[in-house]
Amino acid sequence: MPDFSQRSTALEWMDDLSSSGDIIVQTLKELDTINRLLGGNNISLTGLKKLLSRHPEKRKEKIVIADIGCGGGDIMKLLAGWGRKNNLQLELIGIDANPHVLEYARQNTKDFPEIRFEQIDIYSKAFSKLKFDIIHTSLFTHHFPEPELVAFYSQWVGQVNMGIINNDLHRHWFAYHSIDWLTRMFSRSPMVKYDARLSVLRSFLKADLEHILHKAGIQSYDIQWKWAFRWELVIYA
Repeated sequence: MPDFSQRSTALEWMDDLSSSGDIIVQTLKELDTINRLLGGNNISLTGLKKLLSRHPEKRKEKIVIADIGCGGGDIMKLLAGWGRKNNLQLELIGIDANPHVLEYARQNTKDFPEIRFEQIDIYSKAFSKLKFDIIHTSLFTHHFPEPELVAFYSQWVGQVNMGIINNDLHRHWFAYHSIDWLTRMFSRSPMVKYDARLSVLRSFLKADLEHILHKAGIQSYDIQWKWAFRWELVIYA
């Protein structure tokens, strides 16, 4: 039985930025399917609604959203579609370190001119100088150890006008065994089969998130548990 008391430090296949070709395409497609069917993508949308409720004046202005670790761009499509239906002017900037992922994402979002992509080093001074209304991440922060997350949040909160949305996994035995069974039964991607369980082991308890935010000096936030074993973390600027 894996140890669920603390976060795993093992690396996922997705952490290899040279990953490319059919395995990346298949993985990104399957991740979109899993996240849609289990309701994970909608957590990002509810986070956006919470920030808008705090800043109703922004409904009449352009809202710039940076999606860090954007993957295939599927959540950006969800947000863009919702924005269109609600007469919002959204500018969505997908940021990812893997150029092969961005190549797929650009094709995947070609019908959404409000979406664009940048390959930017989020550790760089150039990135730290950028300003956004919202920074969003989904299934991204669990890839990093606590000291880096503390540094990220400390920096990001100064880069946004509205806030930060973090959509990530709850480390729990049921989530671990459920995703193991689902991917063994239905996945055709070796990367998904390997990374899925490990992603759960690298993810968070509520206490982990609270500890990281405390060390980052962040006090204004909301953490909600969501199905299926997700955390919706909204940080208010």
